[in-house]
Amino acid sequence: MSFNPLKEKGIPVEKQLRSWHEIARKPFNKTEVDCYSRTRQILMNGIEVEAWNFKHNFSRNCPDTDINKFIAQTRRIEDMQQTTVNWLTPADQSVLETTLGYEQVAVDLTAWMAQNEPDPYVKETFDFGLLEDFDHLYRYSQWAYFEHGISPNDIVQGQTDIMLSRPTQNHHNDNRLRLRKPYDKATADPQTKVNIYTLVAGEQQTHNYYAEHGMEYGNQCIRETYAEIKDVEEEHVSMYESLIDPTESWFEKLLLHEFVEVCTYYNCMEDEENERLKKIWEMFMEYEIGHLQIAADLFRKNEKRDPEEVIGTKVVLPCRFMSQKPYVTNILENEIDKRLDTEMGYTTIDKLPEDWPSYDVQESVNEEGSPTEMVIQVMAAAKGRDLVIADKKLKKKEADLLQKGLEPKAQAPDTVSPEQMKEMMEEEEIEHECD
Repeated sequence: MSFNPLKEKGIPVEKQLRSWHEIARKPFNKTEVDCYSRTRQILMNGIEVEAWNFKHNFSRNCPDTDINKFIAQTRRIEDMQQTTVNWLTPADQSVLETTLGYEQVAVDLTAWMAQNEPDPYVKETFDFGLLEDFDHLYRYSQWAYFEHGISPNDIVQGQTDIMLSRPTQNHHNDNRLRLRKPYDKATADPQTKVNIYTLVAGEQQTHNYYAEHGMEYGNQCIRETYAEIKDVEEEHVSMYESLIDPTESWFEKLLLHEFVEVCTYYNCMEDEENERLKKIWEMFMEYEIGHLQIAADLFRKNEKRDPEEVIGTKVVLPCRFMSQKPYVTNILENEIDKRLDTEMGYTTIDKLPEDWPSYDVQESVNEEGSPTEMVIQVMAAAKGRDLVIADKKLKKKEADLLQKGLEPKAQAPDTVSPEQMKEMMEEEEIEHECD
């Protein structure tokens, strides 16, 4: 099914207030919920936070009282929606369990977008970020097992592999290198705009979650792991938001934010199998259609343009959650050695100059060790080797992938070397033969 949301009525904003009982819904059961119901819930929380935050920034830069009244009205509803969505998280779901859900969002969402992105440069950027989030999932999985004794499969449910990727210690760049070339608002496909706005919201909330919850563990190395990966999430937000045309007006951005919300809730509603959650996605889609009508009217009045010039005539699908294992494996095997160059493009490790700006950053932040390397050392000491959940063919390539993806320069002192990884793998094979 496809439709033009600009032609739909939706639910008028004045009918969108709800009682506290309706706002704070019953959470899902973490042992029964489908992993992709969890990822939808996580993503839509990020979408709502971004919408709320954007509207506050719009108001701070808008001198027109009447326009601010419209923005304030919908902003309050966005805040109530965010409460409903975020508080579906159960109280007994630990921070690390929730974190695995966040990284599954990042991996499978980015992989879906990359395969459905019409702009080759934007696709390449998505693929680059994908490998970094894939490594974050692997690093956090070690801690989830070590700290809570849970298998990461309790969260990802076999839909996403747990495997090292471009090592997190190599994600720390001179942040100026993260800036990408923006799309042209006049020619960019609505799919590209929606993809980027959606991914910015997702990465931004991941950064915020780690900033707000990483300190809740007493284990200092876990705390430092959250600090390290949170820093990479800041780089991701910088990278993805720089793809947005900076000449878009406030009214154009407002229109796009509302359109993104319609598209993401629609996508969630279409794919959701949990009937209780499906009804929430459907209701909020109707709310967002109402918000979109207001944004479209403001756009027409202030820009003297047709909203369809910006968002087209139909919803697009930015977040179809499903297993992306073959695609991720392909990018992993072929692009793990890819790096950022100094011209807003990409290169490979063997072509990096000696004075590559990111080397200075990595030497500084990893001077006393990288927590995301230390967790593998901890797992090796406790269990013999790292935790990997992937098919045997891919699992056997782990040491070779590490050899290809690890920068030989500016390594942290606690780096797990390819040789050390091979030894752990060989010892495991001997133990299995003995069994």
